Amino acid sequence: VEGGTLVVSGDGRYWNDKAIQIIIKMAFANGVGRVWCGTDGLLSTPATSAVIRCREAGFQPFGGFICSASHNPGGPDDDFGIKYNCENGGPAPEKMTDLMVAWTAKIEEFKICSGLPDVGLNVPITYKLGSKTVEVFDSVEDHLALLKKCFDFEQIKKMVAMPDFSIVYDSMSGVQGPYARRIVEKELGAALGSATNADPREDFGGKDSPWHGHADPNLTYAVELVKTMGLDKGGNKIATEKPPPAFGAAADGDADRNMILSSQFFVSPSDSLAMIVANASLIPQFKDGLKGCARSMPTSGAVDLVAQKLGIECFETPTGWKFFGNLMDSGNPTYFPDTKVYTPFICGEESFGTGADHVREKDGMWAVLAWLQILAAKSEAAGKLVTVEDVAKEHWKEFGRNYYARYDYEGVDKPKAEEMMKKMSEMSIGGTAVQGMKIKCNDVFEYKDPVDGSVSKNQGIRIIFEDGSRIIFRLSGTGVAGATIRLYLEKYESASGDLLKHQFEVVKPLAAIALEISKLQEFTGRDAPTVIT
Repeated sequence: VEGGTLVVSGDGRYWNDKAIQIIIKMAFANGVGRVWCGTDGLLSTPATSAVIRCREAGFQPFGGFICSASHNPGGPDDDFGIKYNCENGGPAPEKMTDLMVAWTAKIEEFKICSGLPDVGLNVPITYKLGSKTVEVFDSVEDHLALLKKCFDFEQIKKMVAMPDFSIVYDSMSGVQGPYARRIVEKELGAALGSATNADPREDFGGKDSPWHGHADPNLTYAVELVKTMGLDKGGNKIATEKPPPAFGAAADGDADRNMILSSQFFVSPSDSLAMIVANASLIPQFKDGLKGCARSMPTSGAVDLVAQKLGIECFETPTGWKFFGNLMDSGNPTYFPDTKVYTPFICGEESFGTGADHVREKDGMWAVLAWLQILAAKSEAAGKLVTVEDVAKEHWKEFGRNYYARYDYEGVDKPKAEEMMKKMSEMSIGGTAVQGMKIKCNDVFEYKDPVDGSVSKNQGIRIIFEDGSRIIFRLSGTGVAGATIRLYLEKYESASGDLLKHQFEVVKPLAAIALEISKLQEFTGRDAPTVIT
């Protein structure tokens, strides 16, 4: 810390501007020598990781604070949050955050340079404040420079210029707006206006926006984009006033997550991950091949089938990007010098997060560019525009299809939800049949990290069927609003089966089985999920 460099920025959500100024003053009072801020105090979560890892000579800061309601939200309406990333650009590990929490209980005083005036963050500038320095830099430049090393922008530009190609990238009034305008419109040459809702707002659009200020890239909340692409929130085709764009994408508030669509077609995050891994050879970042991939446990097993064919390692981890971070840092002489190297590496979660080892966060812009790169390479080879739907159908014909859905029951009574989970954890139902489907096994998921040896217990209830189908239950969320029960449903259809059914319809029989086993309706009083994705 003493004399070191600290990154401080955020997604522009409520109180970001005030918090950044306070953090600067407290940092200087505690010995920090230099603070880096993005223009307007804005940095997406993946861009923060890129800045820590790549700005100047690379790995200059000892860490960074990300002000974002996407992380550890607090306040009456969960409208502000804060997260600390370490010198590798990744989220602080639990052993570090546990120490932080313990320390907050012992604080008797704090240091702050209260006489220091607020600094302007609206333009790139360097402030000299005695022996201290605040450097304000273009929010986009470091992330863009890194992404240009990962992708062939010239090849993507050729596809963007094709007469039948069009794109909409909806930032939902979050921090991705400046990145979308600069990269999609300026660098890749998409038509002006292709980046929609691209002005970051502290309320992410507010209650009057079509998404009611809930900047979440899924079929339920990204309603403006979904309608533009010719779908409803159930993923069903609807009529549109004009032909839908060829490619659509959405970002969440801090820009680490993504949703991918083509005209009247939605690709699930689980499938998106599998398809990017299957086509990784078309992405310059992986020109020398992939060594590993990973998915969170609730994410479908589609990527496992790809990894098996490619002959690469595939890991099933608990939910949380930090588990991927360890795999990305495997073999690093600074952290894990005596472990096997799993990079180059791609990973993802069913909750619309996808990324690779270029940063230590999930990266929404990276996922969009990965898809554009795959489509550009395939379009060039085919001599015509290839769409996301074309790639998906080609993939399913080779690997089969993992039909998939997630049901969220939000705001349920936490003690009742915990009782339900406890009763399921005590069940032993392997070898039995429910509604005609035979259960192979059930367990409580536990993960032993192959890199640092740590063990993570109680990571969700798994019910696995003889035909490979899965039912997963997880409990998440705390606070006065109650908890959220997440129910994940997965049904595998082989390559010779019916691959073009509606995924939400296919998994309905599994949902009925899940409700029978869990007695969810009895415990929660809910007869329908709040959100289906």
